[in-house]
Amino acid sequence: MLNPDERVRNALLRGLARNQLRYGRRYCPCRIRKGVPEEDAKIACPCVYHLDEIASEGKCHCNIFFRKDAVGPEE
Repeated sequence: MLNPDERVRNALLRGLARNQLRYGRRYCPCRIRKGVPEEDAKIACPCVYHLDEIASEGKCHCNIFFRKDAVGPEE
């Protein structure tokens, strides 16, 4: 699921949109592009790391995707 915190979610979405405009792809706003297309493709959202991060930590590195059971009932 997406981050239930609207403020955080909107900031991340703005970062993705900014990267789309600058670089032509929605690169993860929390990771650094290397300028190597093959490597940078790994960090296009959703990045190749997000499923493992969600499985192990309950959320991805950027905090945009969460596992439903990792979000408290008040959210």
